[in-house]
Amino acid sequence: MKKLIWAAPVLALGALGLASCEEMAGGGEGGITSAMLLGAGDDYANWITHGRTYDEQRFSPLDNINAENVGELGLAWYADMDTARGQEATPLVIDGKMYLTTAWSKVKAFDATTGEPLWDYDPEVPGETGVKVCCDVVNRGLAAWGNDLFLGTLDGRLVSLDRDTGKVNWEVVTVDQDMAYSITGAPRIIDGKVIIGNGGAEFGVRGYIAAYDVKDGSELWRFYTVPDGTEGDDAPEYLKAAAETWNMEALAGSDAIGGGGTVWDSMAYDPELNLLYFGVGNGSPWNRAYRSPGEDGTGEGDNLYLSSIVAVRPDTGEYVWHYQTTPGETWDYTATQHIILADMEIDGKERQVLMQAPKNGFFYVIDRATGEFISAEEYIPQNWAEGIDENGRPIEKLEARIDKTGKPAMVMPGPLGGHNWHPMAYHPGEGLVYIPAFEAATIYAPEENWKPDRARGFNVGIDLGAGDLPPDLGIRKSLYGTVKGKLTAWDPVAQEARWTVEFPGPWNGGLLATGGGLVFQGNSSSEFAAYKASNGEKLWSFAAQTGIVAPPITYTVGGEQYVAVLAGWGGAYAITADGHMINDQGPVRNISRLLVFKIGGEAALPDMPALADIPLDPPPSRASAETIALGKAKYARYCAVCHAPAAVGSTELPDLRRSGTLGDAASWQAVVHDGILKDNGMVSFATSLSKDEIEAIRAYVIQRANEDKALEAASAKQVAAR
Repeated sequence: MKKLIWAAPVLALGALGLASCEEMAGGGEGGITSAMLLGAGDDYANWITHGRTYDEQRFSPLDNINAENVGELGLAWYADMDTARGQEATPLVIDGKMYLTTAWSKVKAFDATTGEPLWDYDPEVPGETGVKVCCDVVNRGLAAWGNDLFLGTLDGRLVSLDRDTGKVNWEVVTVDQDMAYSITGAPRIIDGKVIIGNGGAEFGVRGYIAAYDVKDGSELWRFYTVPDGTEGDDAPEYLKAAAETWNMEALAGSDAIGGGGTVWDSMAYDPELNLLYFGVGNGSPWNRAYRSPGEDGTGEGDNLYLSSIVAVRPDTGEYVWHYQTTPGETWDYTATQHIILADMEIDGKERQVLMQAPKNGFFYVIDRATGEFISAEEYIPQNWAEGIDENGRPIEKLEARIDKTGKPAMVMPGPLGGHNWHPMAYHPGEGLVYIPAFEAATIYAPEENWKPDRARGFNVGIDLGAGDLPPDLGIRKSLYGTVKGKLTAWDPVAQEARWTVEFPGPWNGGLLATGGGLVFQGNSSSEFAAYKASNGEKLWSFAAQTGIVAPPITYTVGGEQYVAVLAGWGGAYAITADGHMINDQGPVRNISRLLVFKIGGEAALPDMPALADIPLDPPPSRASAETIALGKAKYARYCAVCHAPAAVGSTELPDLRRSGTLGDAASWQAVVHDGILKDNGMVSFATSLSKDEIEAIRAYVIQRANEDKALEAASAKQVAAR
């Protein structure tokens, strides 16, 4: 018999009434303190840390907005953002003021009741930094301590800002800016230490997480997630242990590019155990046959601490335990997804657990004190493993192991995972974790004779063009039907879904659960909605005019409850998925706004702007088949990550099939070879591509544009015939 106890939040310091919570907000001379962060679960008025509480449950006990009156929810105010890129941030609310980050690591402050702008800050991230990120120029939020705010910038800086004015207190560079490091995640603060990781595994970096002093940004400790191949007697014991799971010659050899393992998003903290938990990302390259080959040239070794949850002491960075979700990962199955801590009864015993739904499709429940595996079941259909054995290790299917077979395989989930960065939420009263899940398979094909390119492009050892959809209406439509988005209410004790809401497409937003019996979520259909927490019934929705991927928050000012969400379509799926798959659902466009709601709100958005539909009008395709094949290969390696597979762009970044430079070879070279648009993020690729290869890419895009023009004509003919 398995039973769930509705325990108080694991970090609660004691019961506080709503009025006293308003009083304990982060104001005053001392600002945010350790006591306030530890007691954030009892501070109903504010949202002072990324997941609302250190346990990252994203549950608010507020119930002024509830299942009975949510139908009266209306827009209180909105604020337009000054960048039309993906918006992924969780706002903070402190003393009636709201603070948030936007794309390009900008920061804005508002009056949380009226929307009056208070100040803004632009770190002036160089545009060319955009080429160093896999998944849009996003930022997920801030941390607060004292009277200051802290953010990581896309180009790897950690910045301290005065909370009242937005003025810079200090900034430090946390990465080697000559390499393709980036920061998109939100920092966390524990006892005066700002903790932040970084991204860049696809491009060939070595991952780590580090702590910095809030007073001046001085580095206090650094924890590397993978060895570098040179570990000697003076290396930390945890890295020596990791080295036993790698081919160290390959890791330190001439083709080595860092190993990956970046810590780009999730963290959680248990103050009673004094443990900081963080998720570790994928390998660099993805293909383990190149990253860590055995004697026969196929992939070998678990490659710690890739795709792992790691627990350390936050005061020193000392390793305590780890659990690896995907040993020897080769599919980009990160474990950087949202981590939630909770206390619950399992098999008659109260357990302190850690929960995660990483990319690999399994939902894990782990003992957070010891790292002991408790249970795991698939939360979406997957085909890379038979299941998880009693020791917590996957029972792999050989045919999915492309690093072993050397053959292509259609694998579910694909590199976007069954769940990506979008935060889950946990409702202790319902005993449910709400997962923004989706189903999307991918063809993984080893890239022959792969060599790393330290200057530009993905370094994954996979042929990224192998899964391009053909210009065939029947095949495309049949495949579109296999890609689904879901809101899944997961019972972590029974390890099964209690209810599911299906969406037309994937990449739906992060979640908020409330004491009013509600779950809030935005989606890729440009809708923001409230669902009944117990059964998934949709109770209210709002037409947001743009896809929403960011998670909502809730707060009170003067006793009135508000719900806020940062809207703005973007992120990995928006720029790396087949554009037809996205556009045929909507299309979805980016109109970046902060939306704030309350009961009886009467504000209204301006009319939806018309979508500029640039027709496909390419020049004739006259290049040889050999040239087009070369262009296809180079496009897949260097262009697809931003401009979408098979050159079928969507609405966020330029669709190259419709580019004004497509018909002029000199203009195309000026952009791709000379980098005349570097300030917009389109840097020169002259270090990686010759002029002939760049021209071959143009020939390939021209061919694709002509194929799709014919496809559009055939589609129009079919519609006319109905």
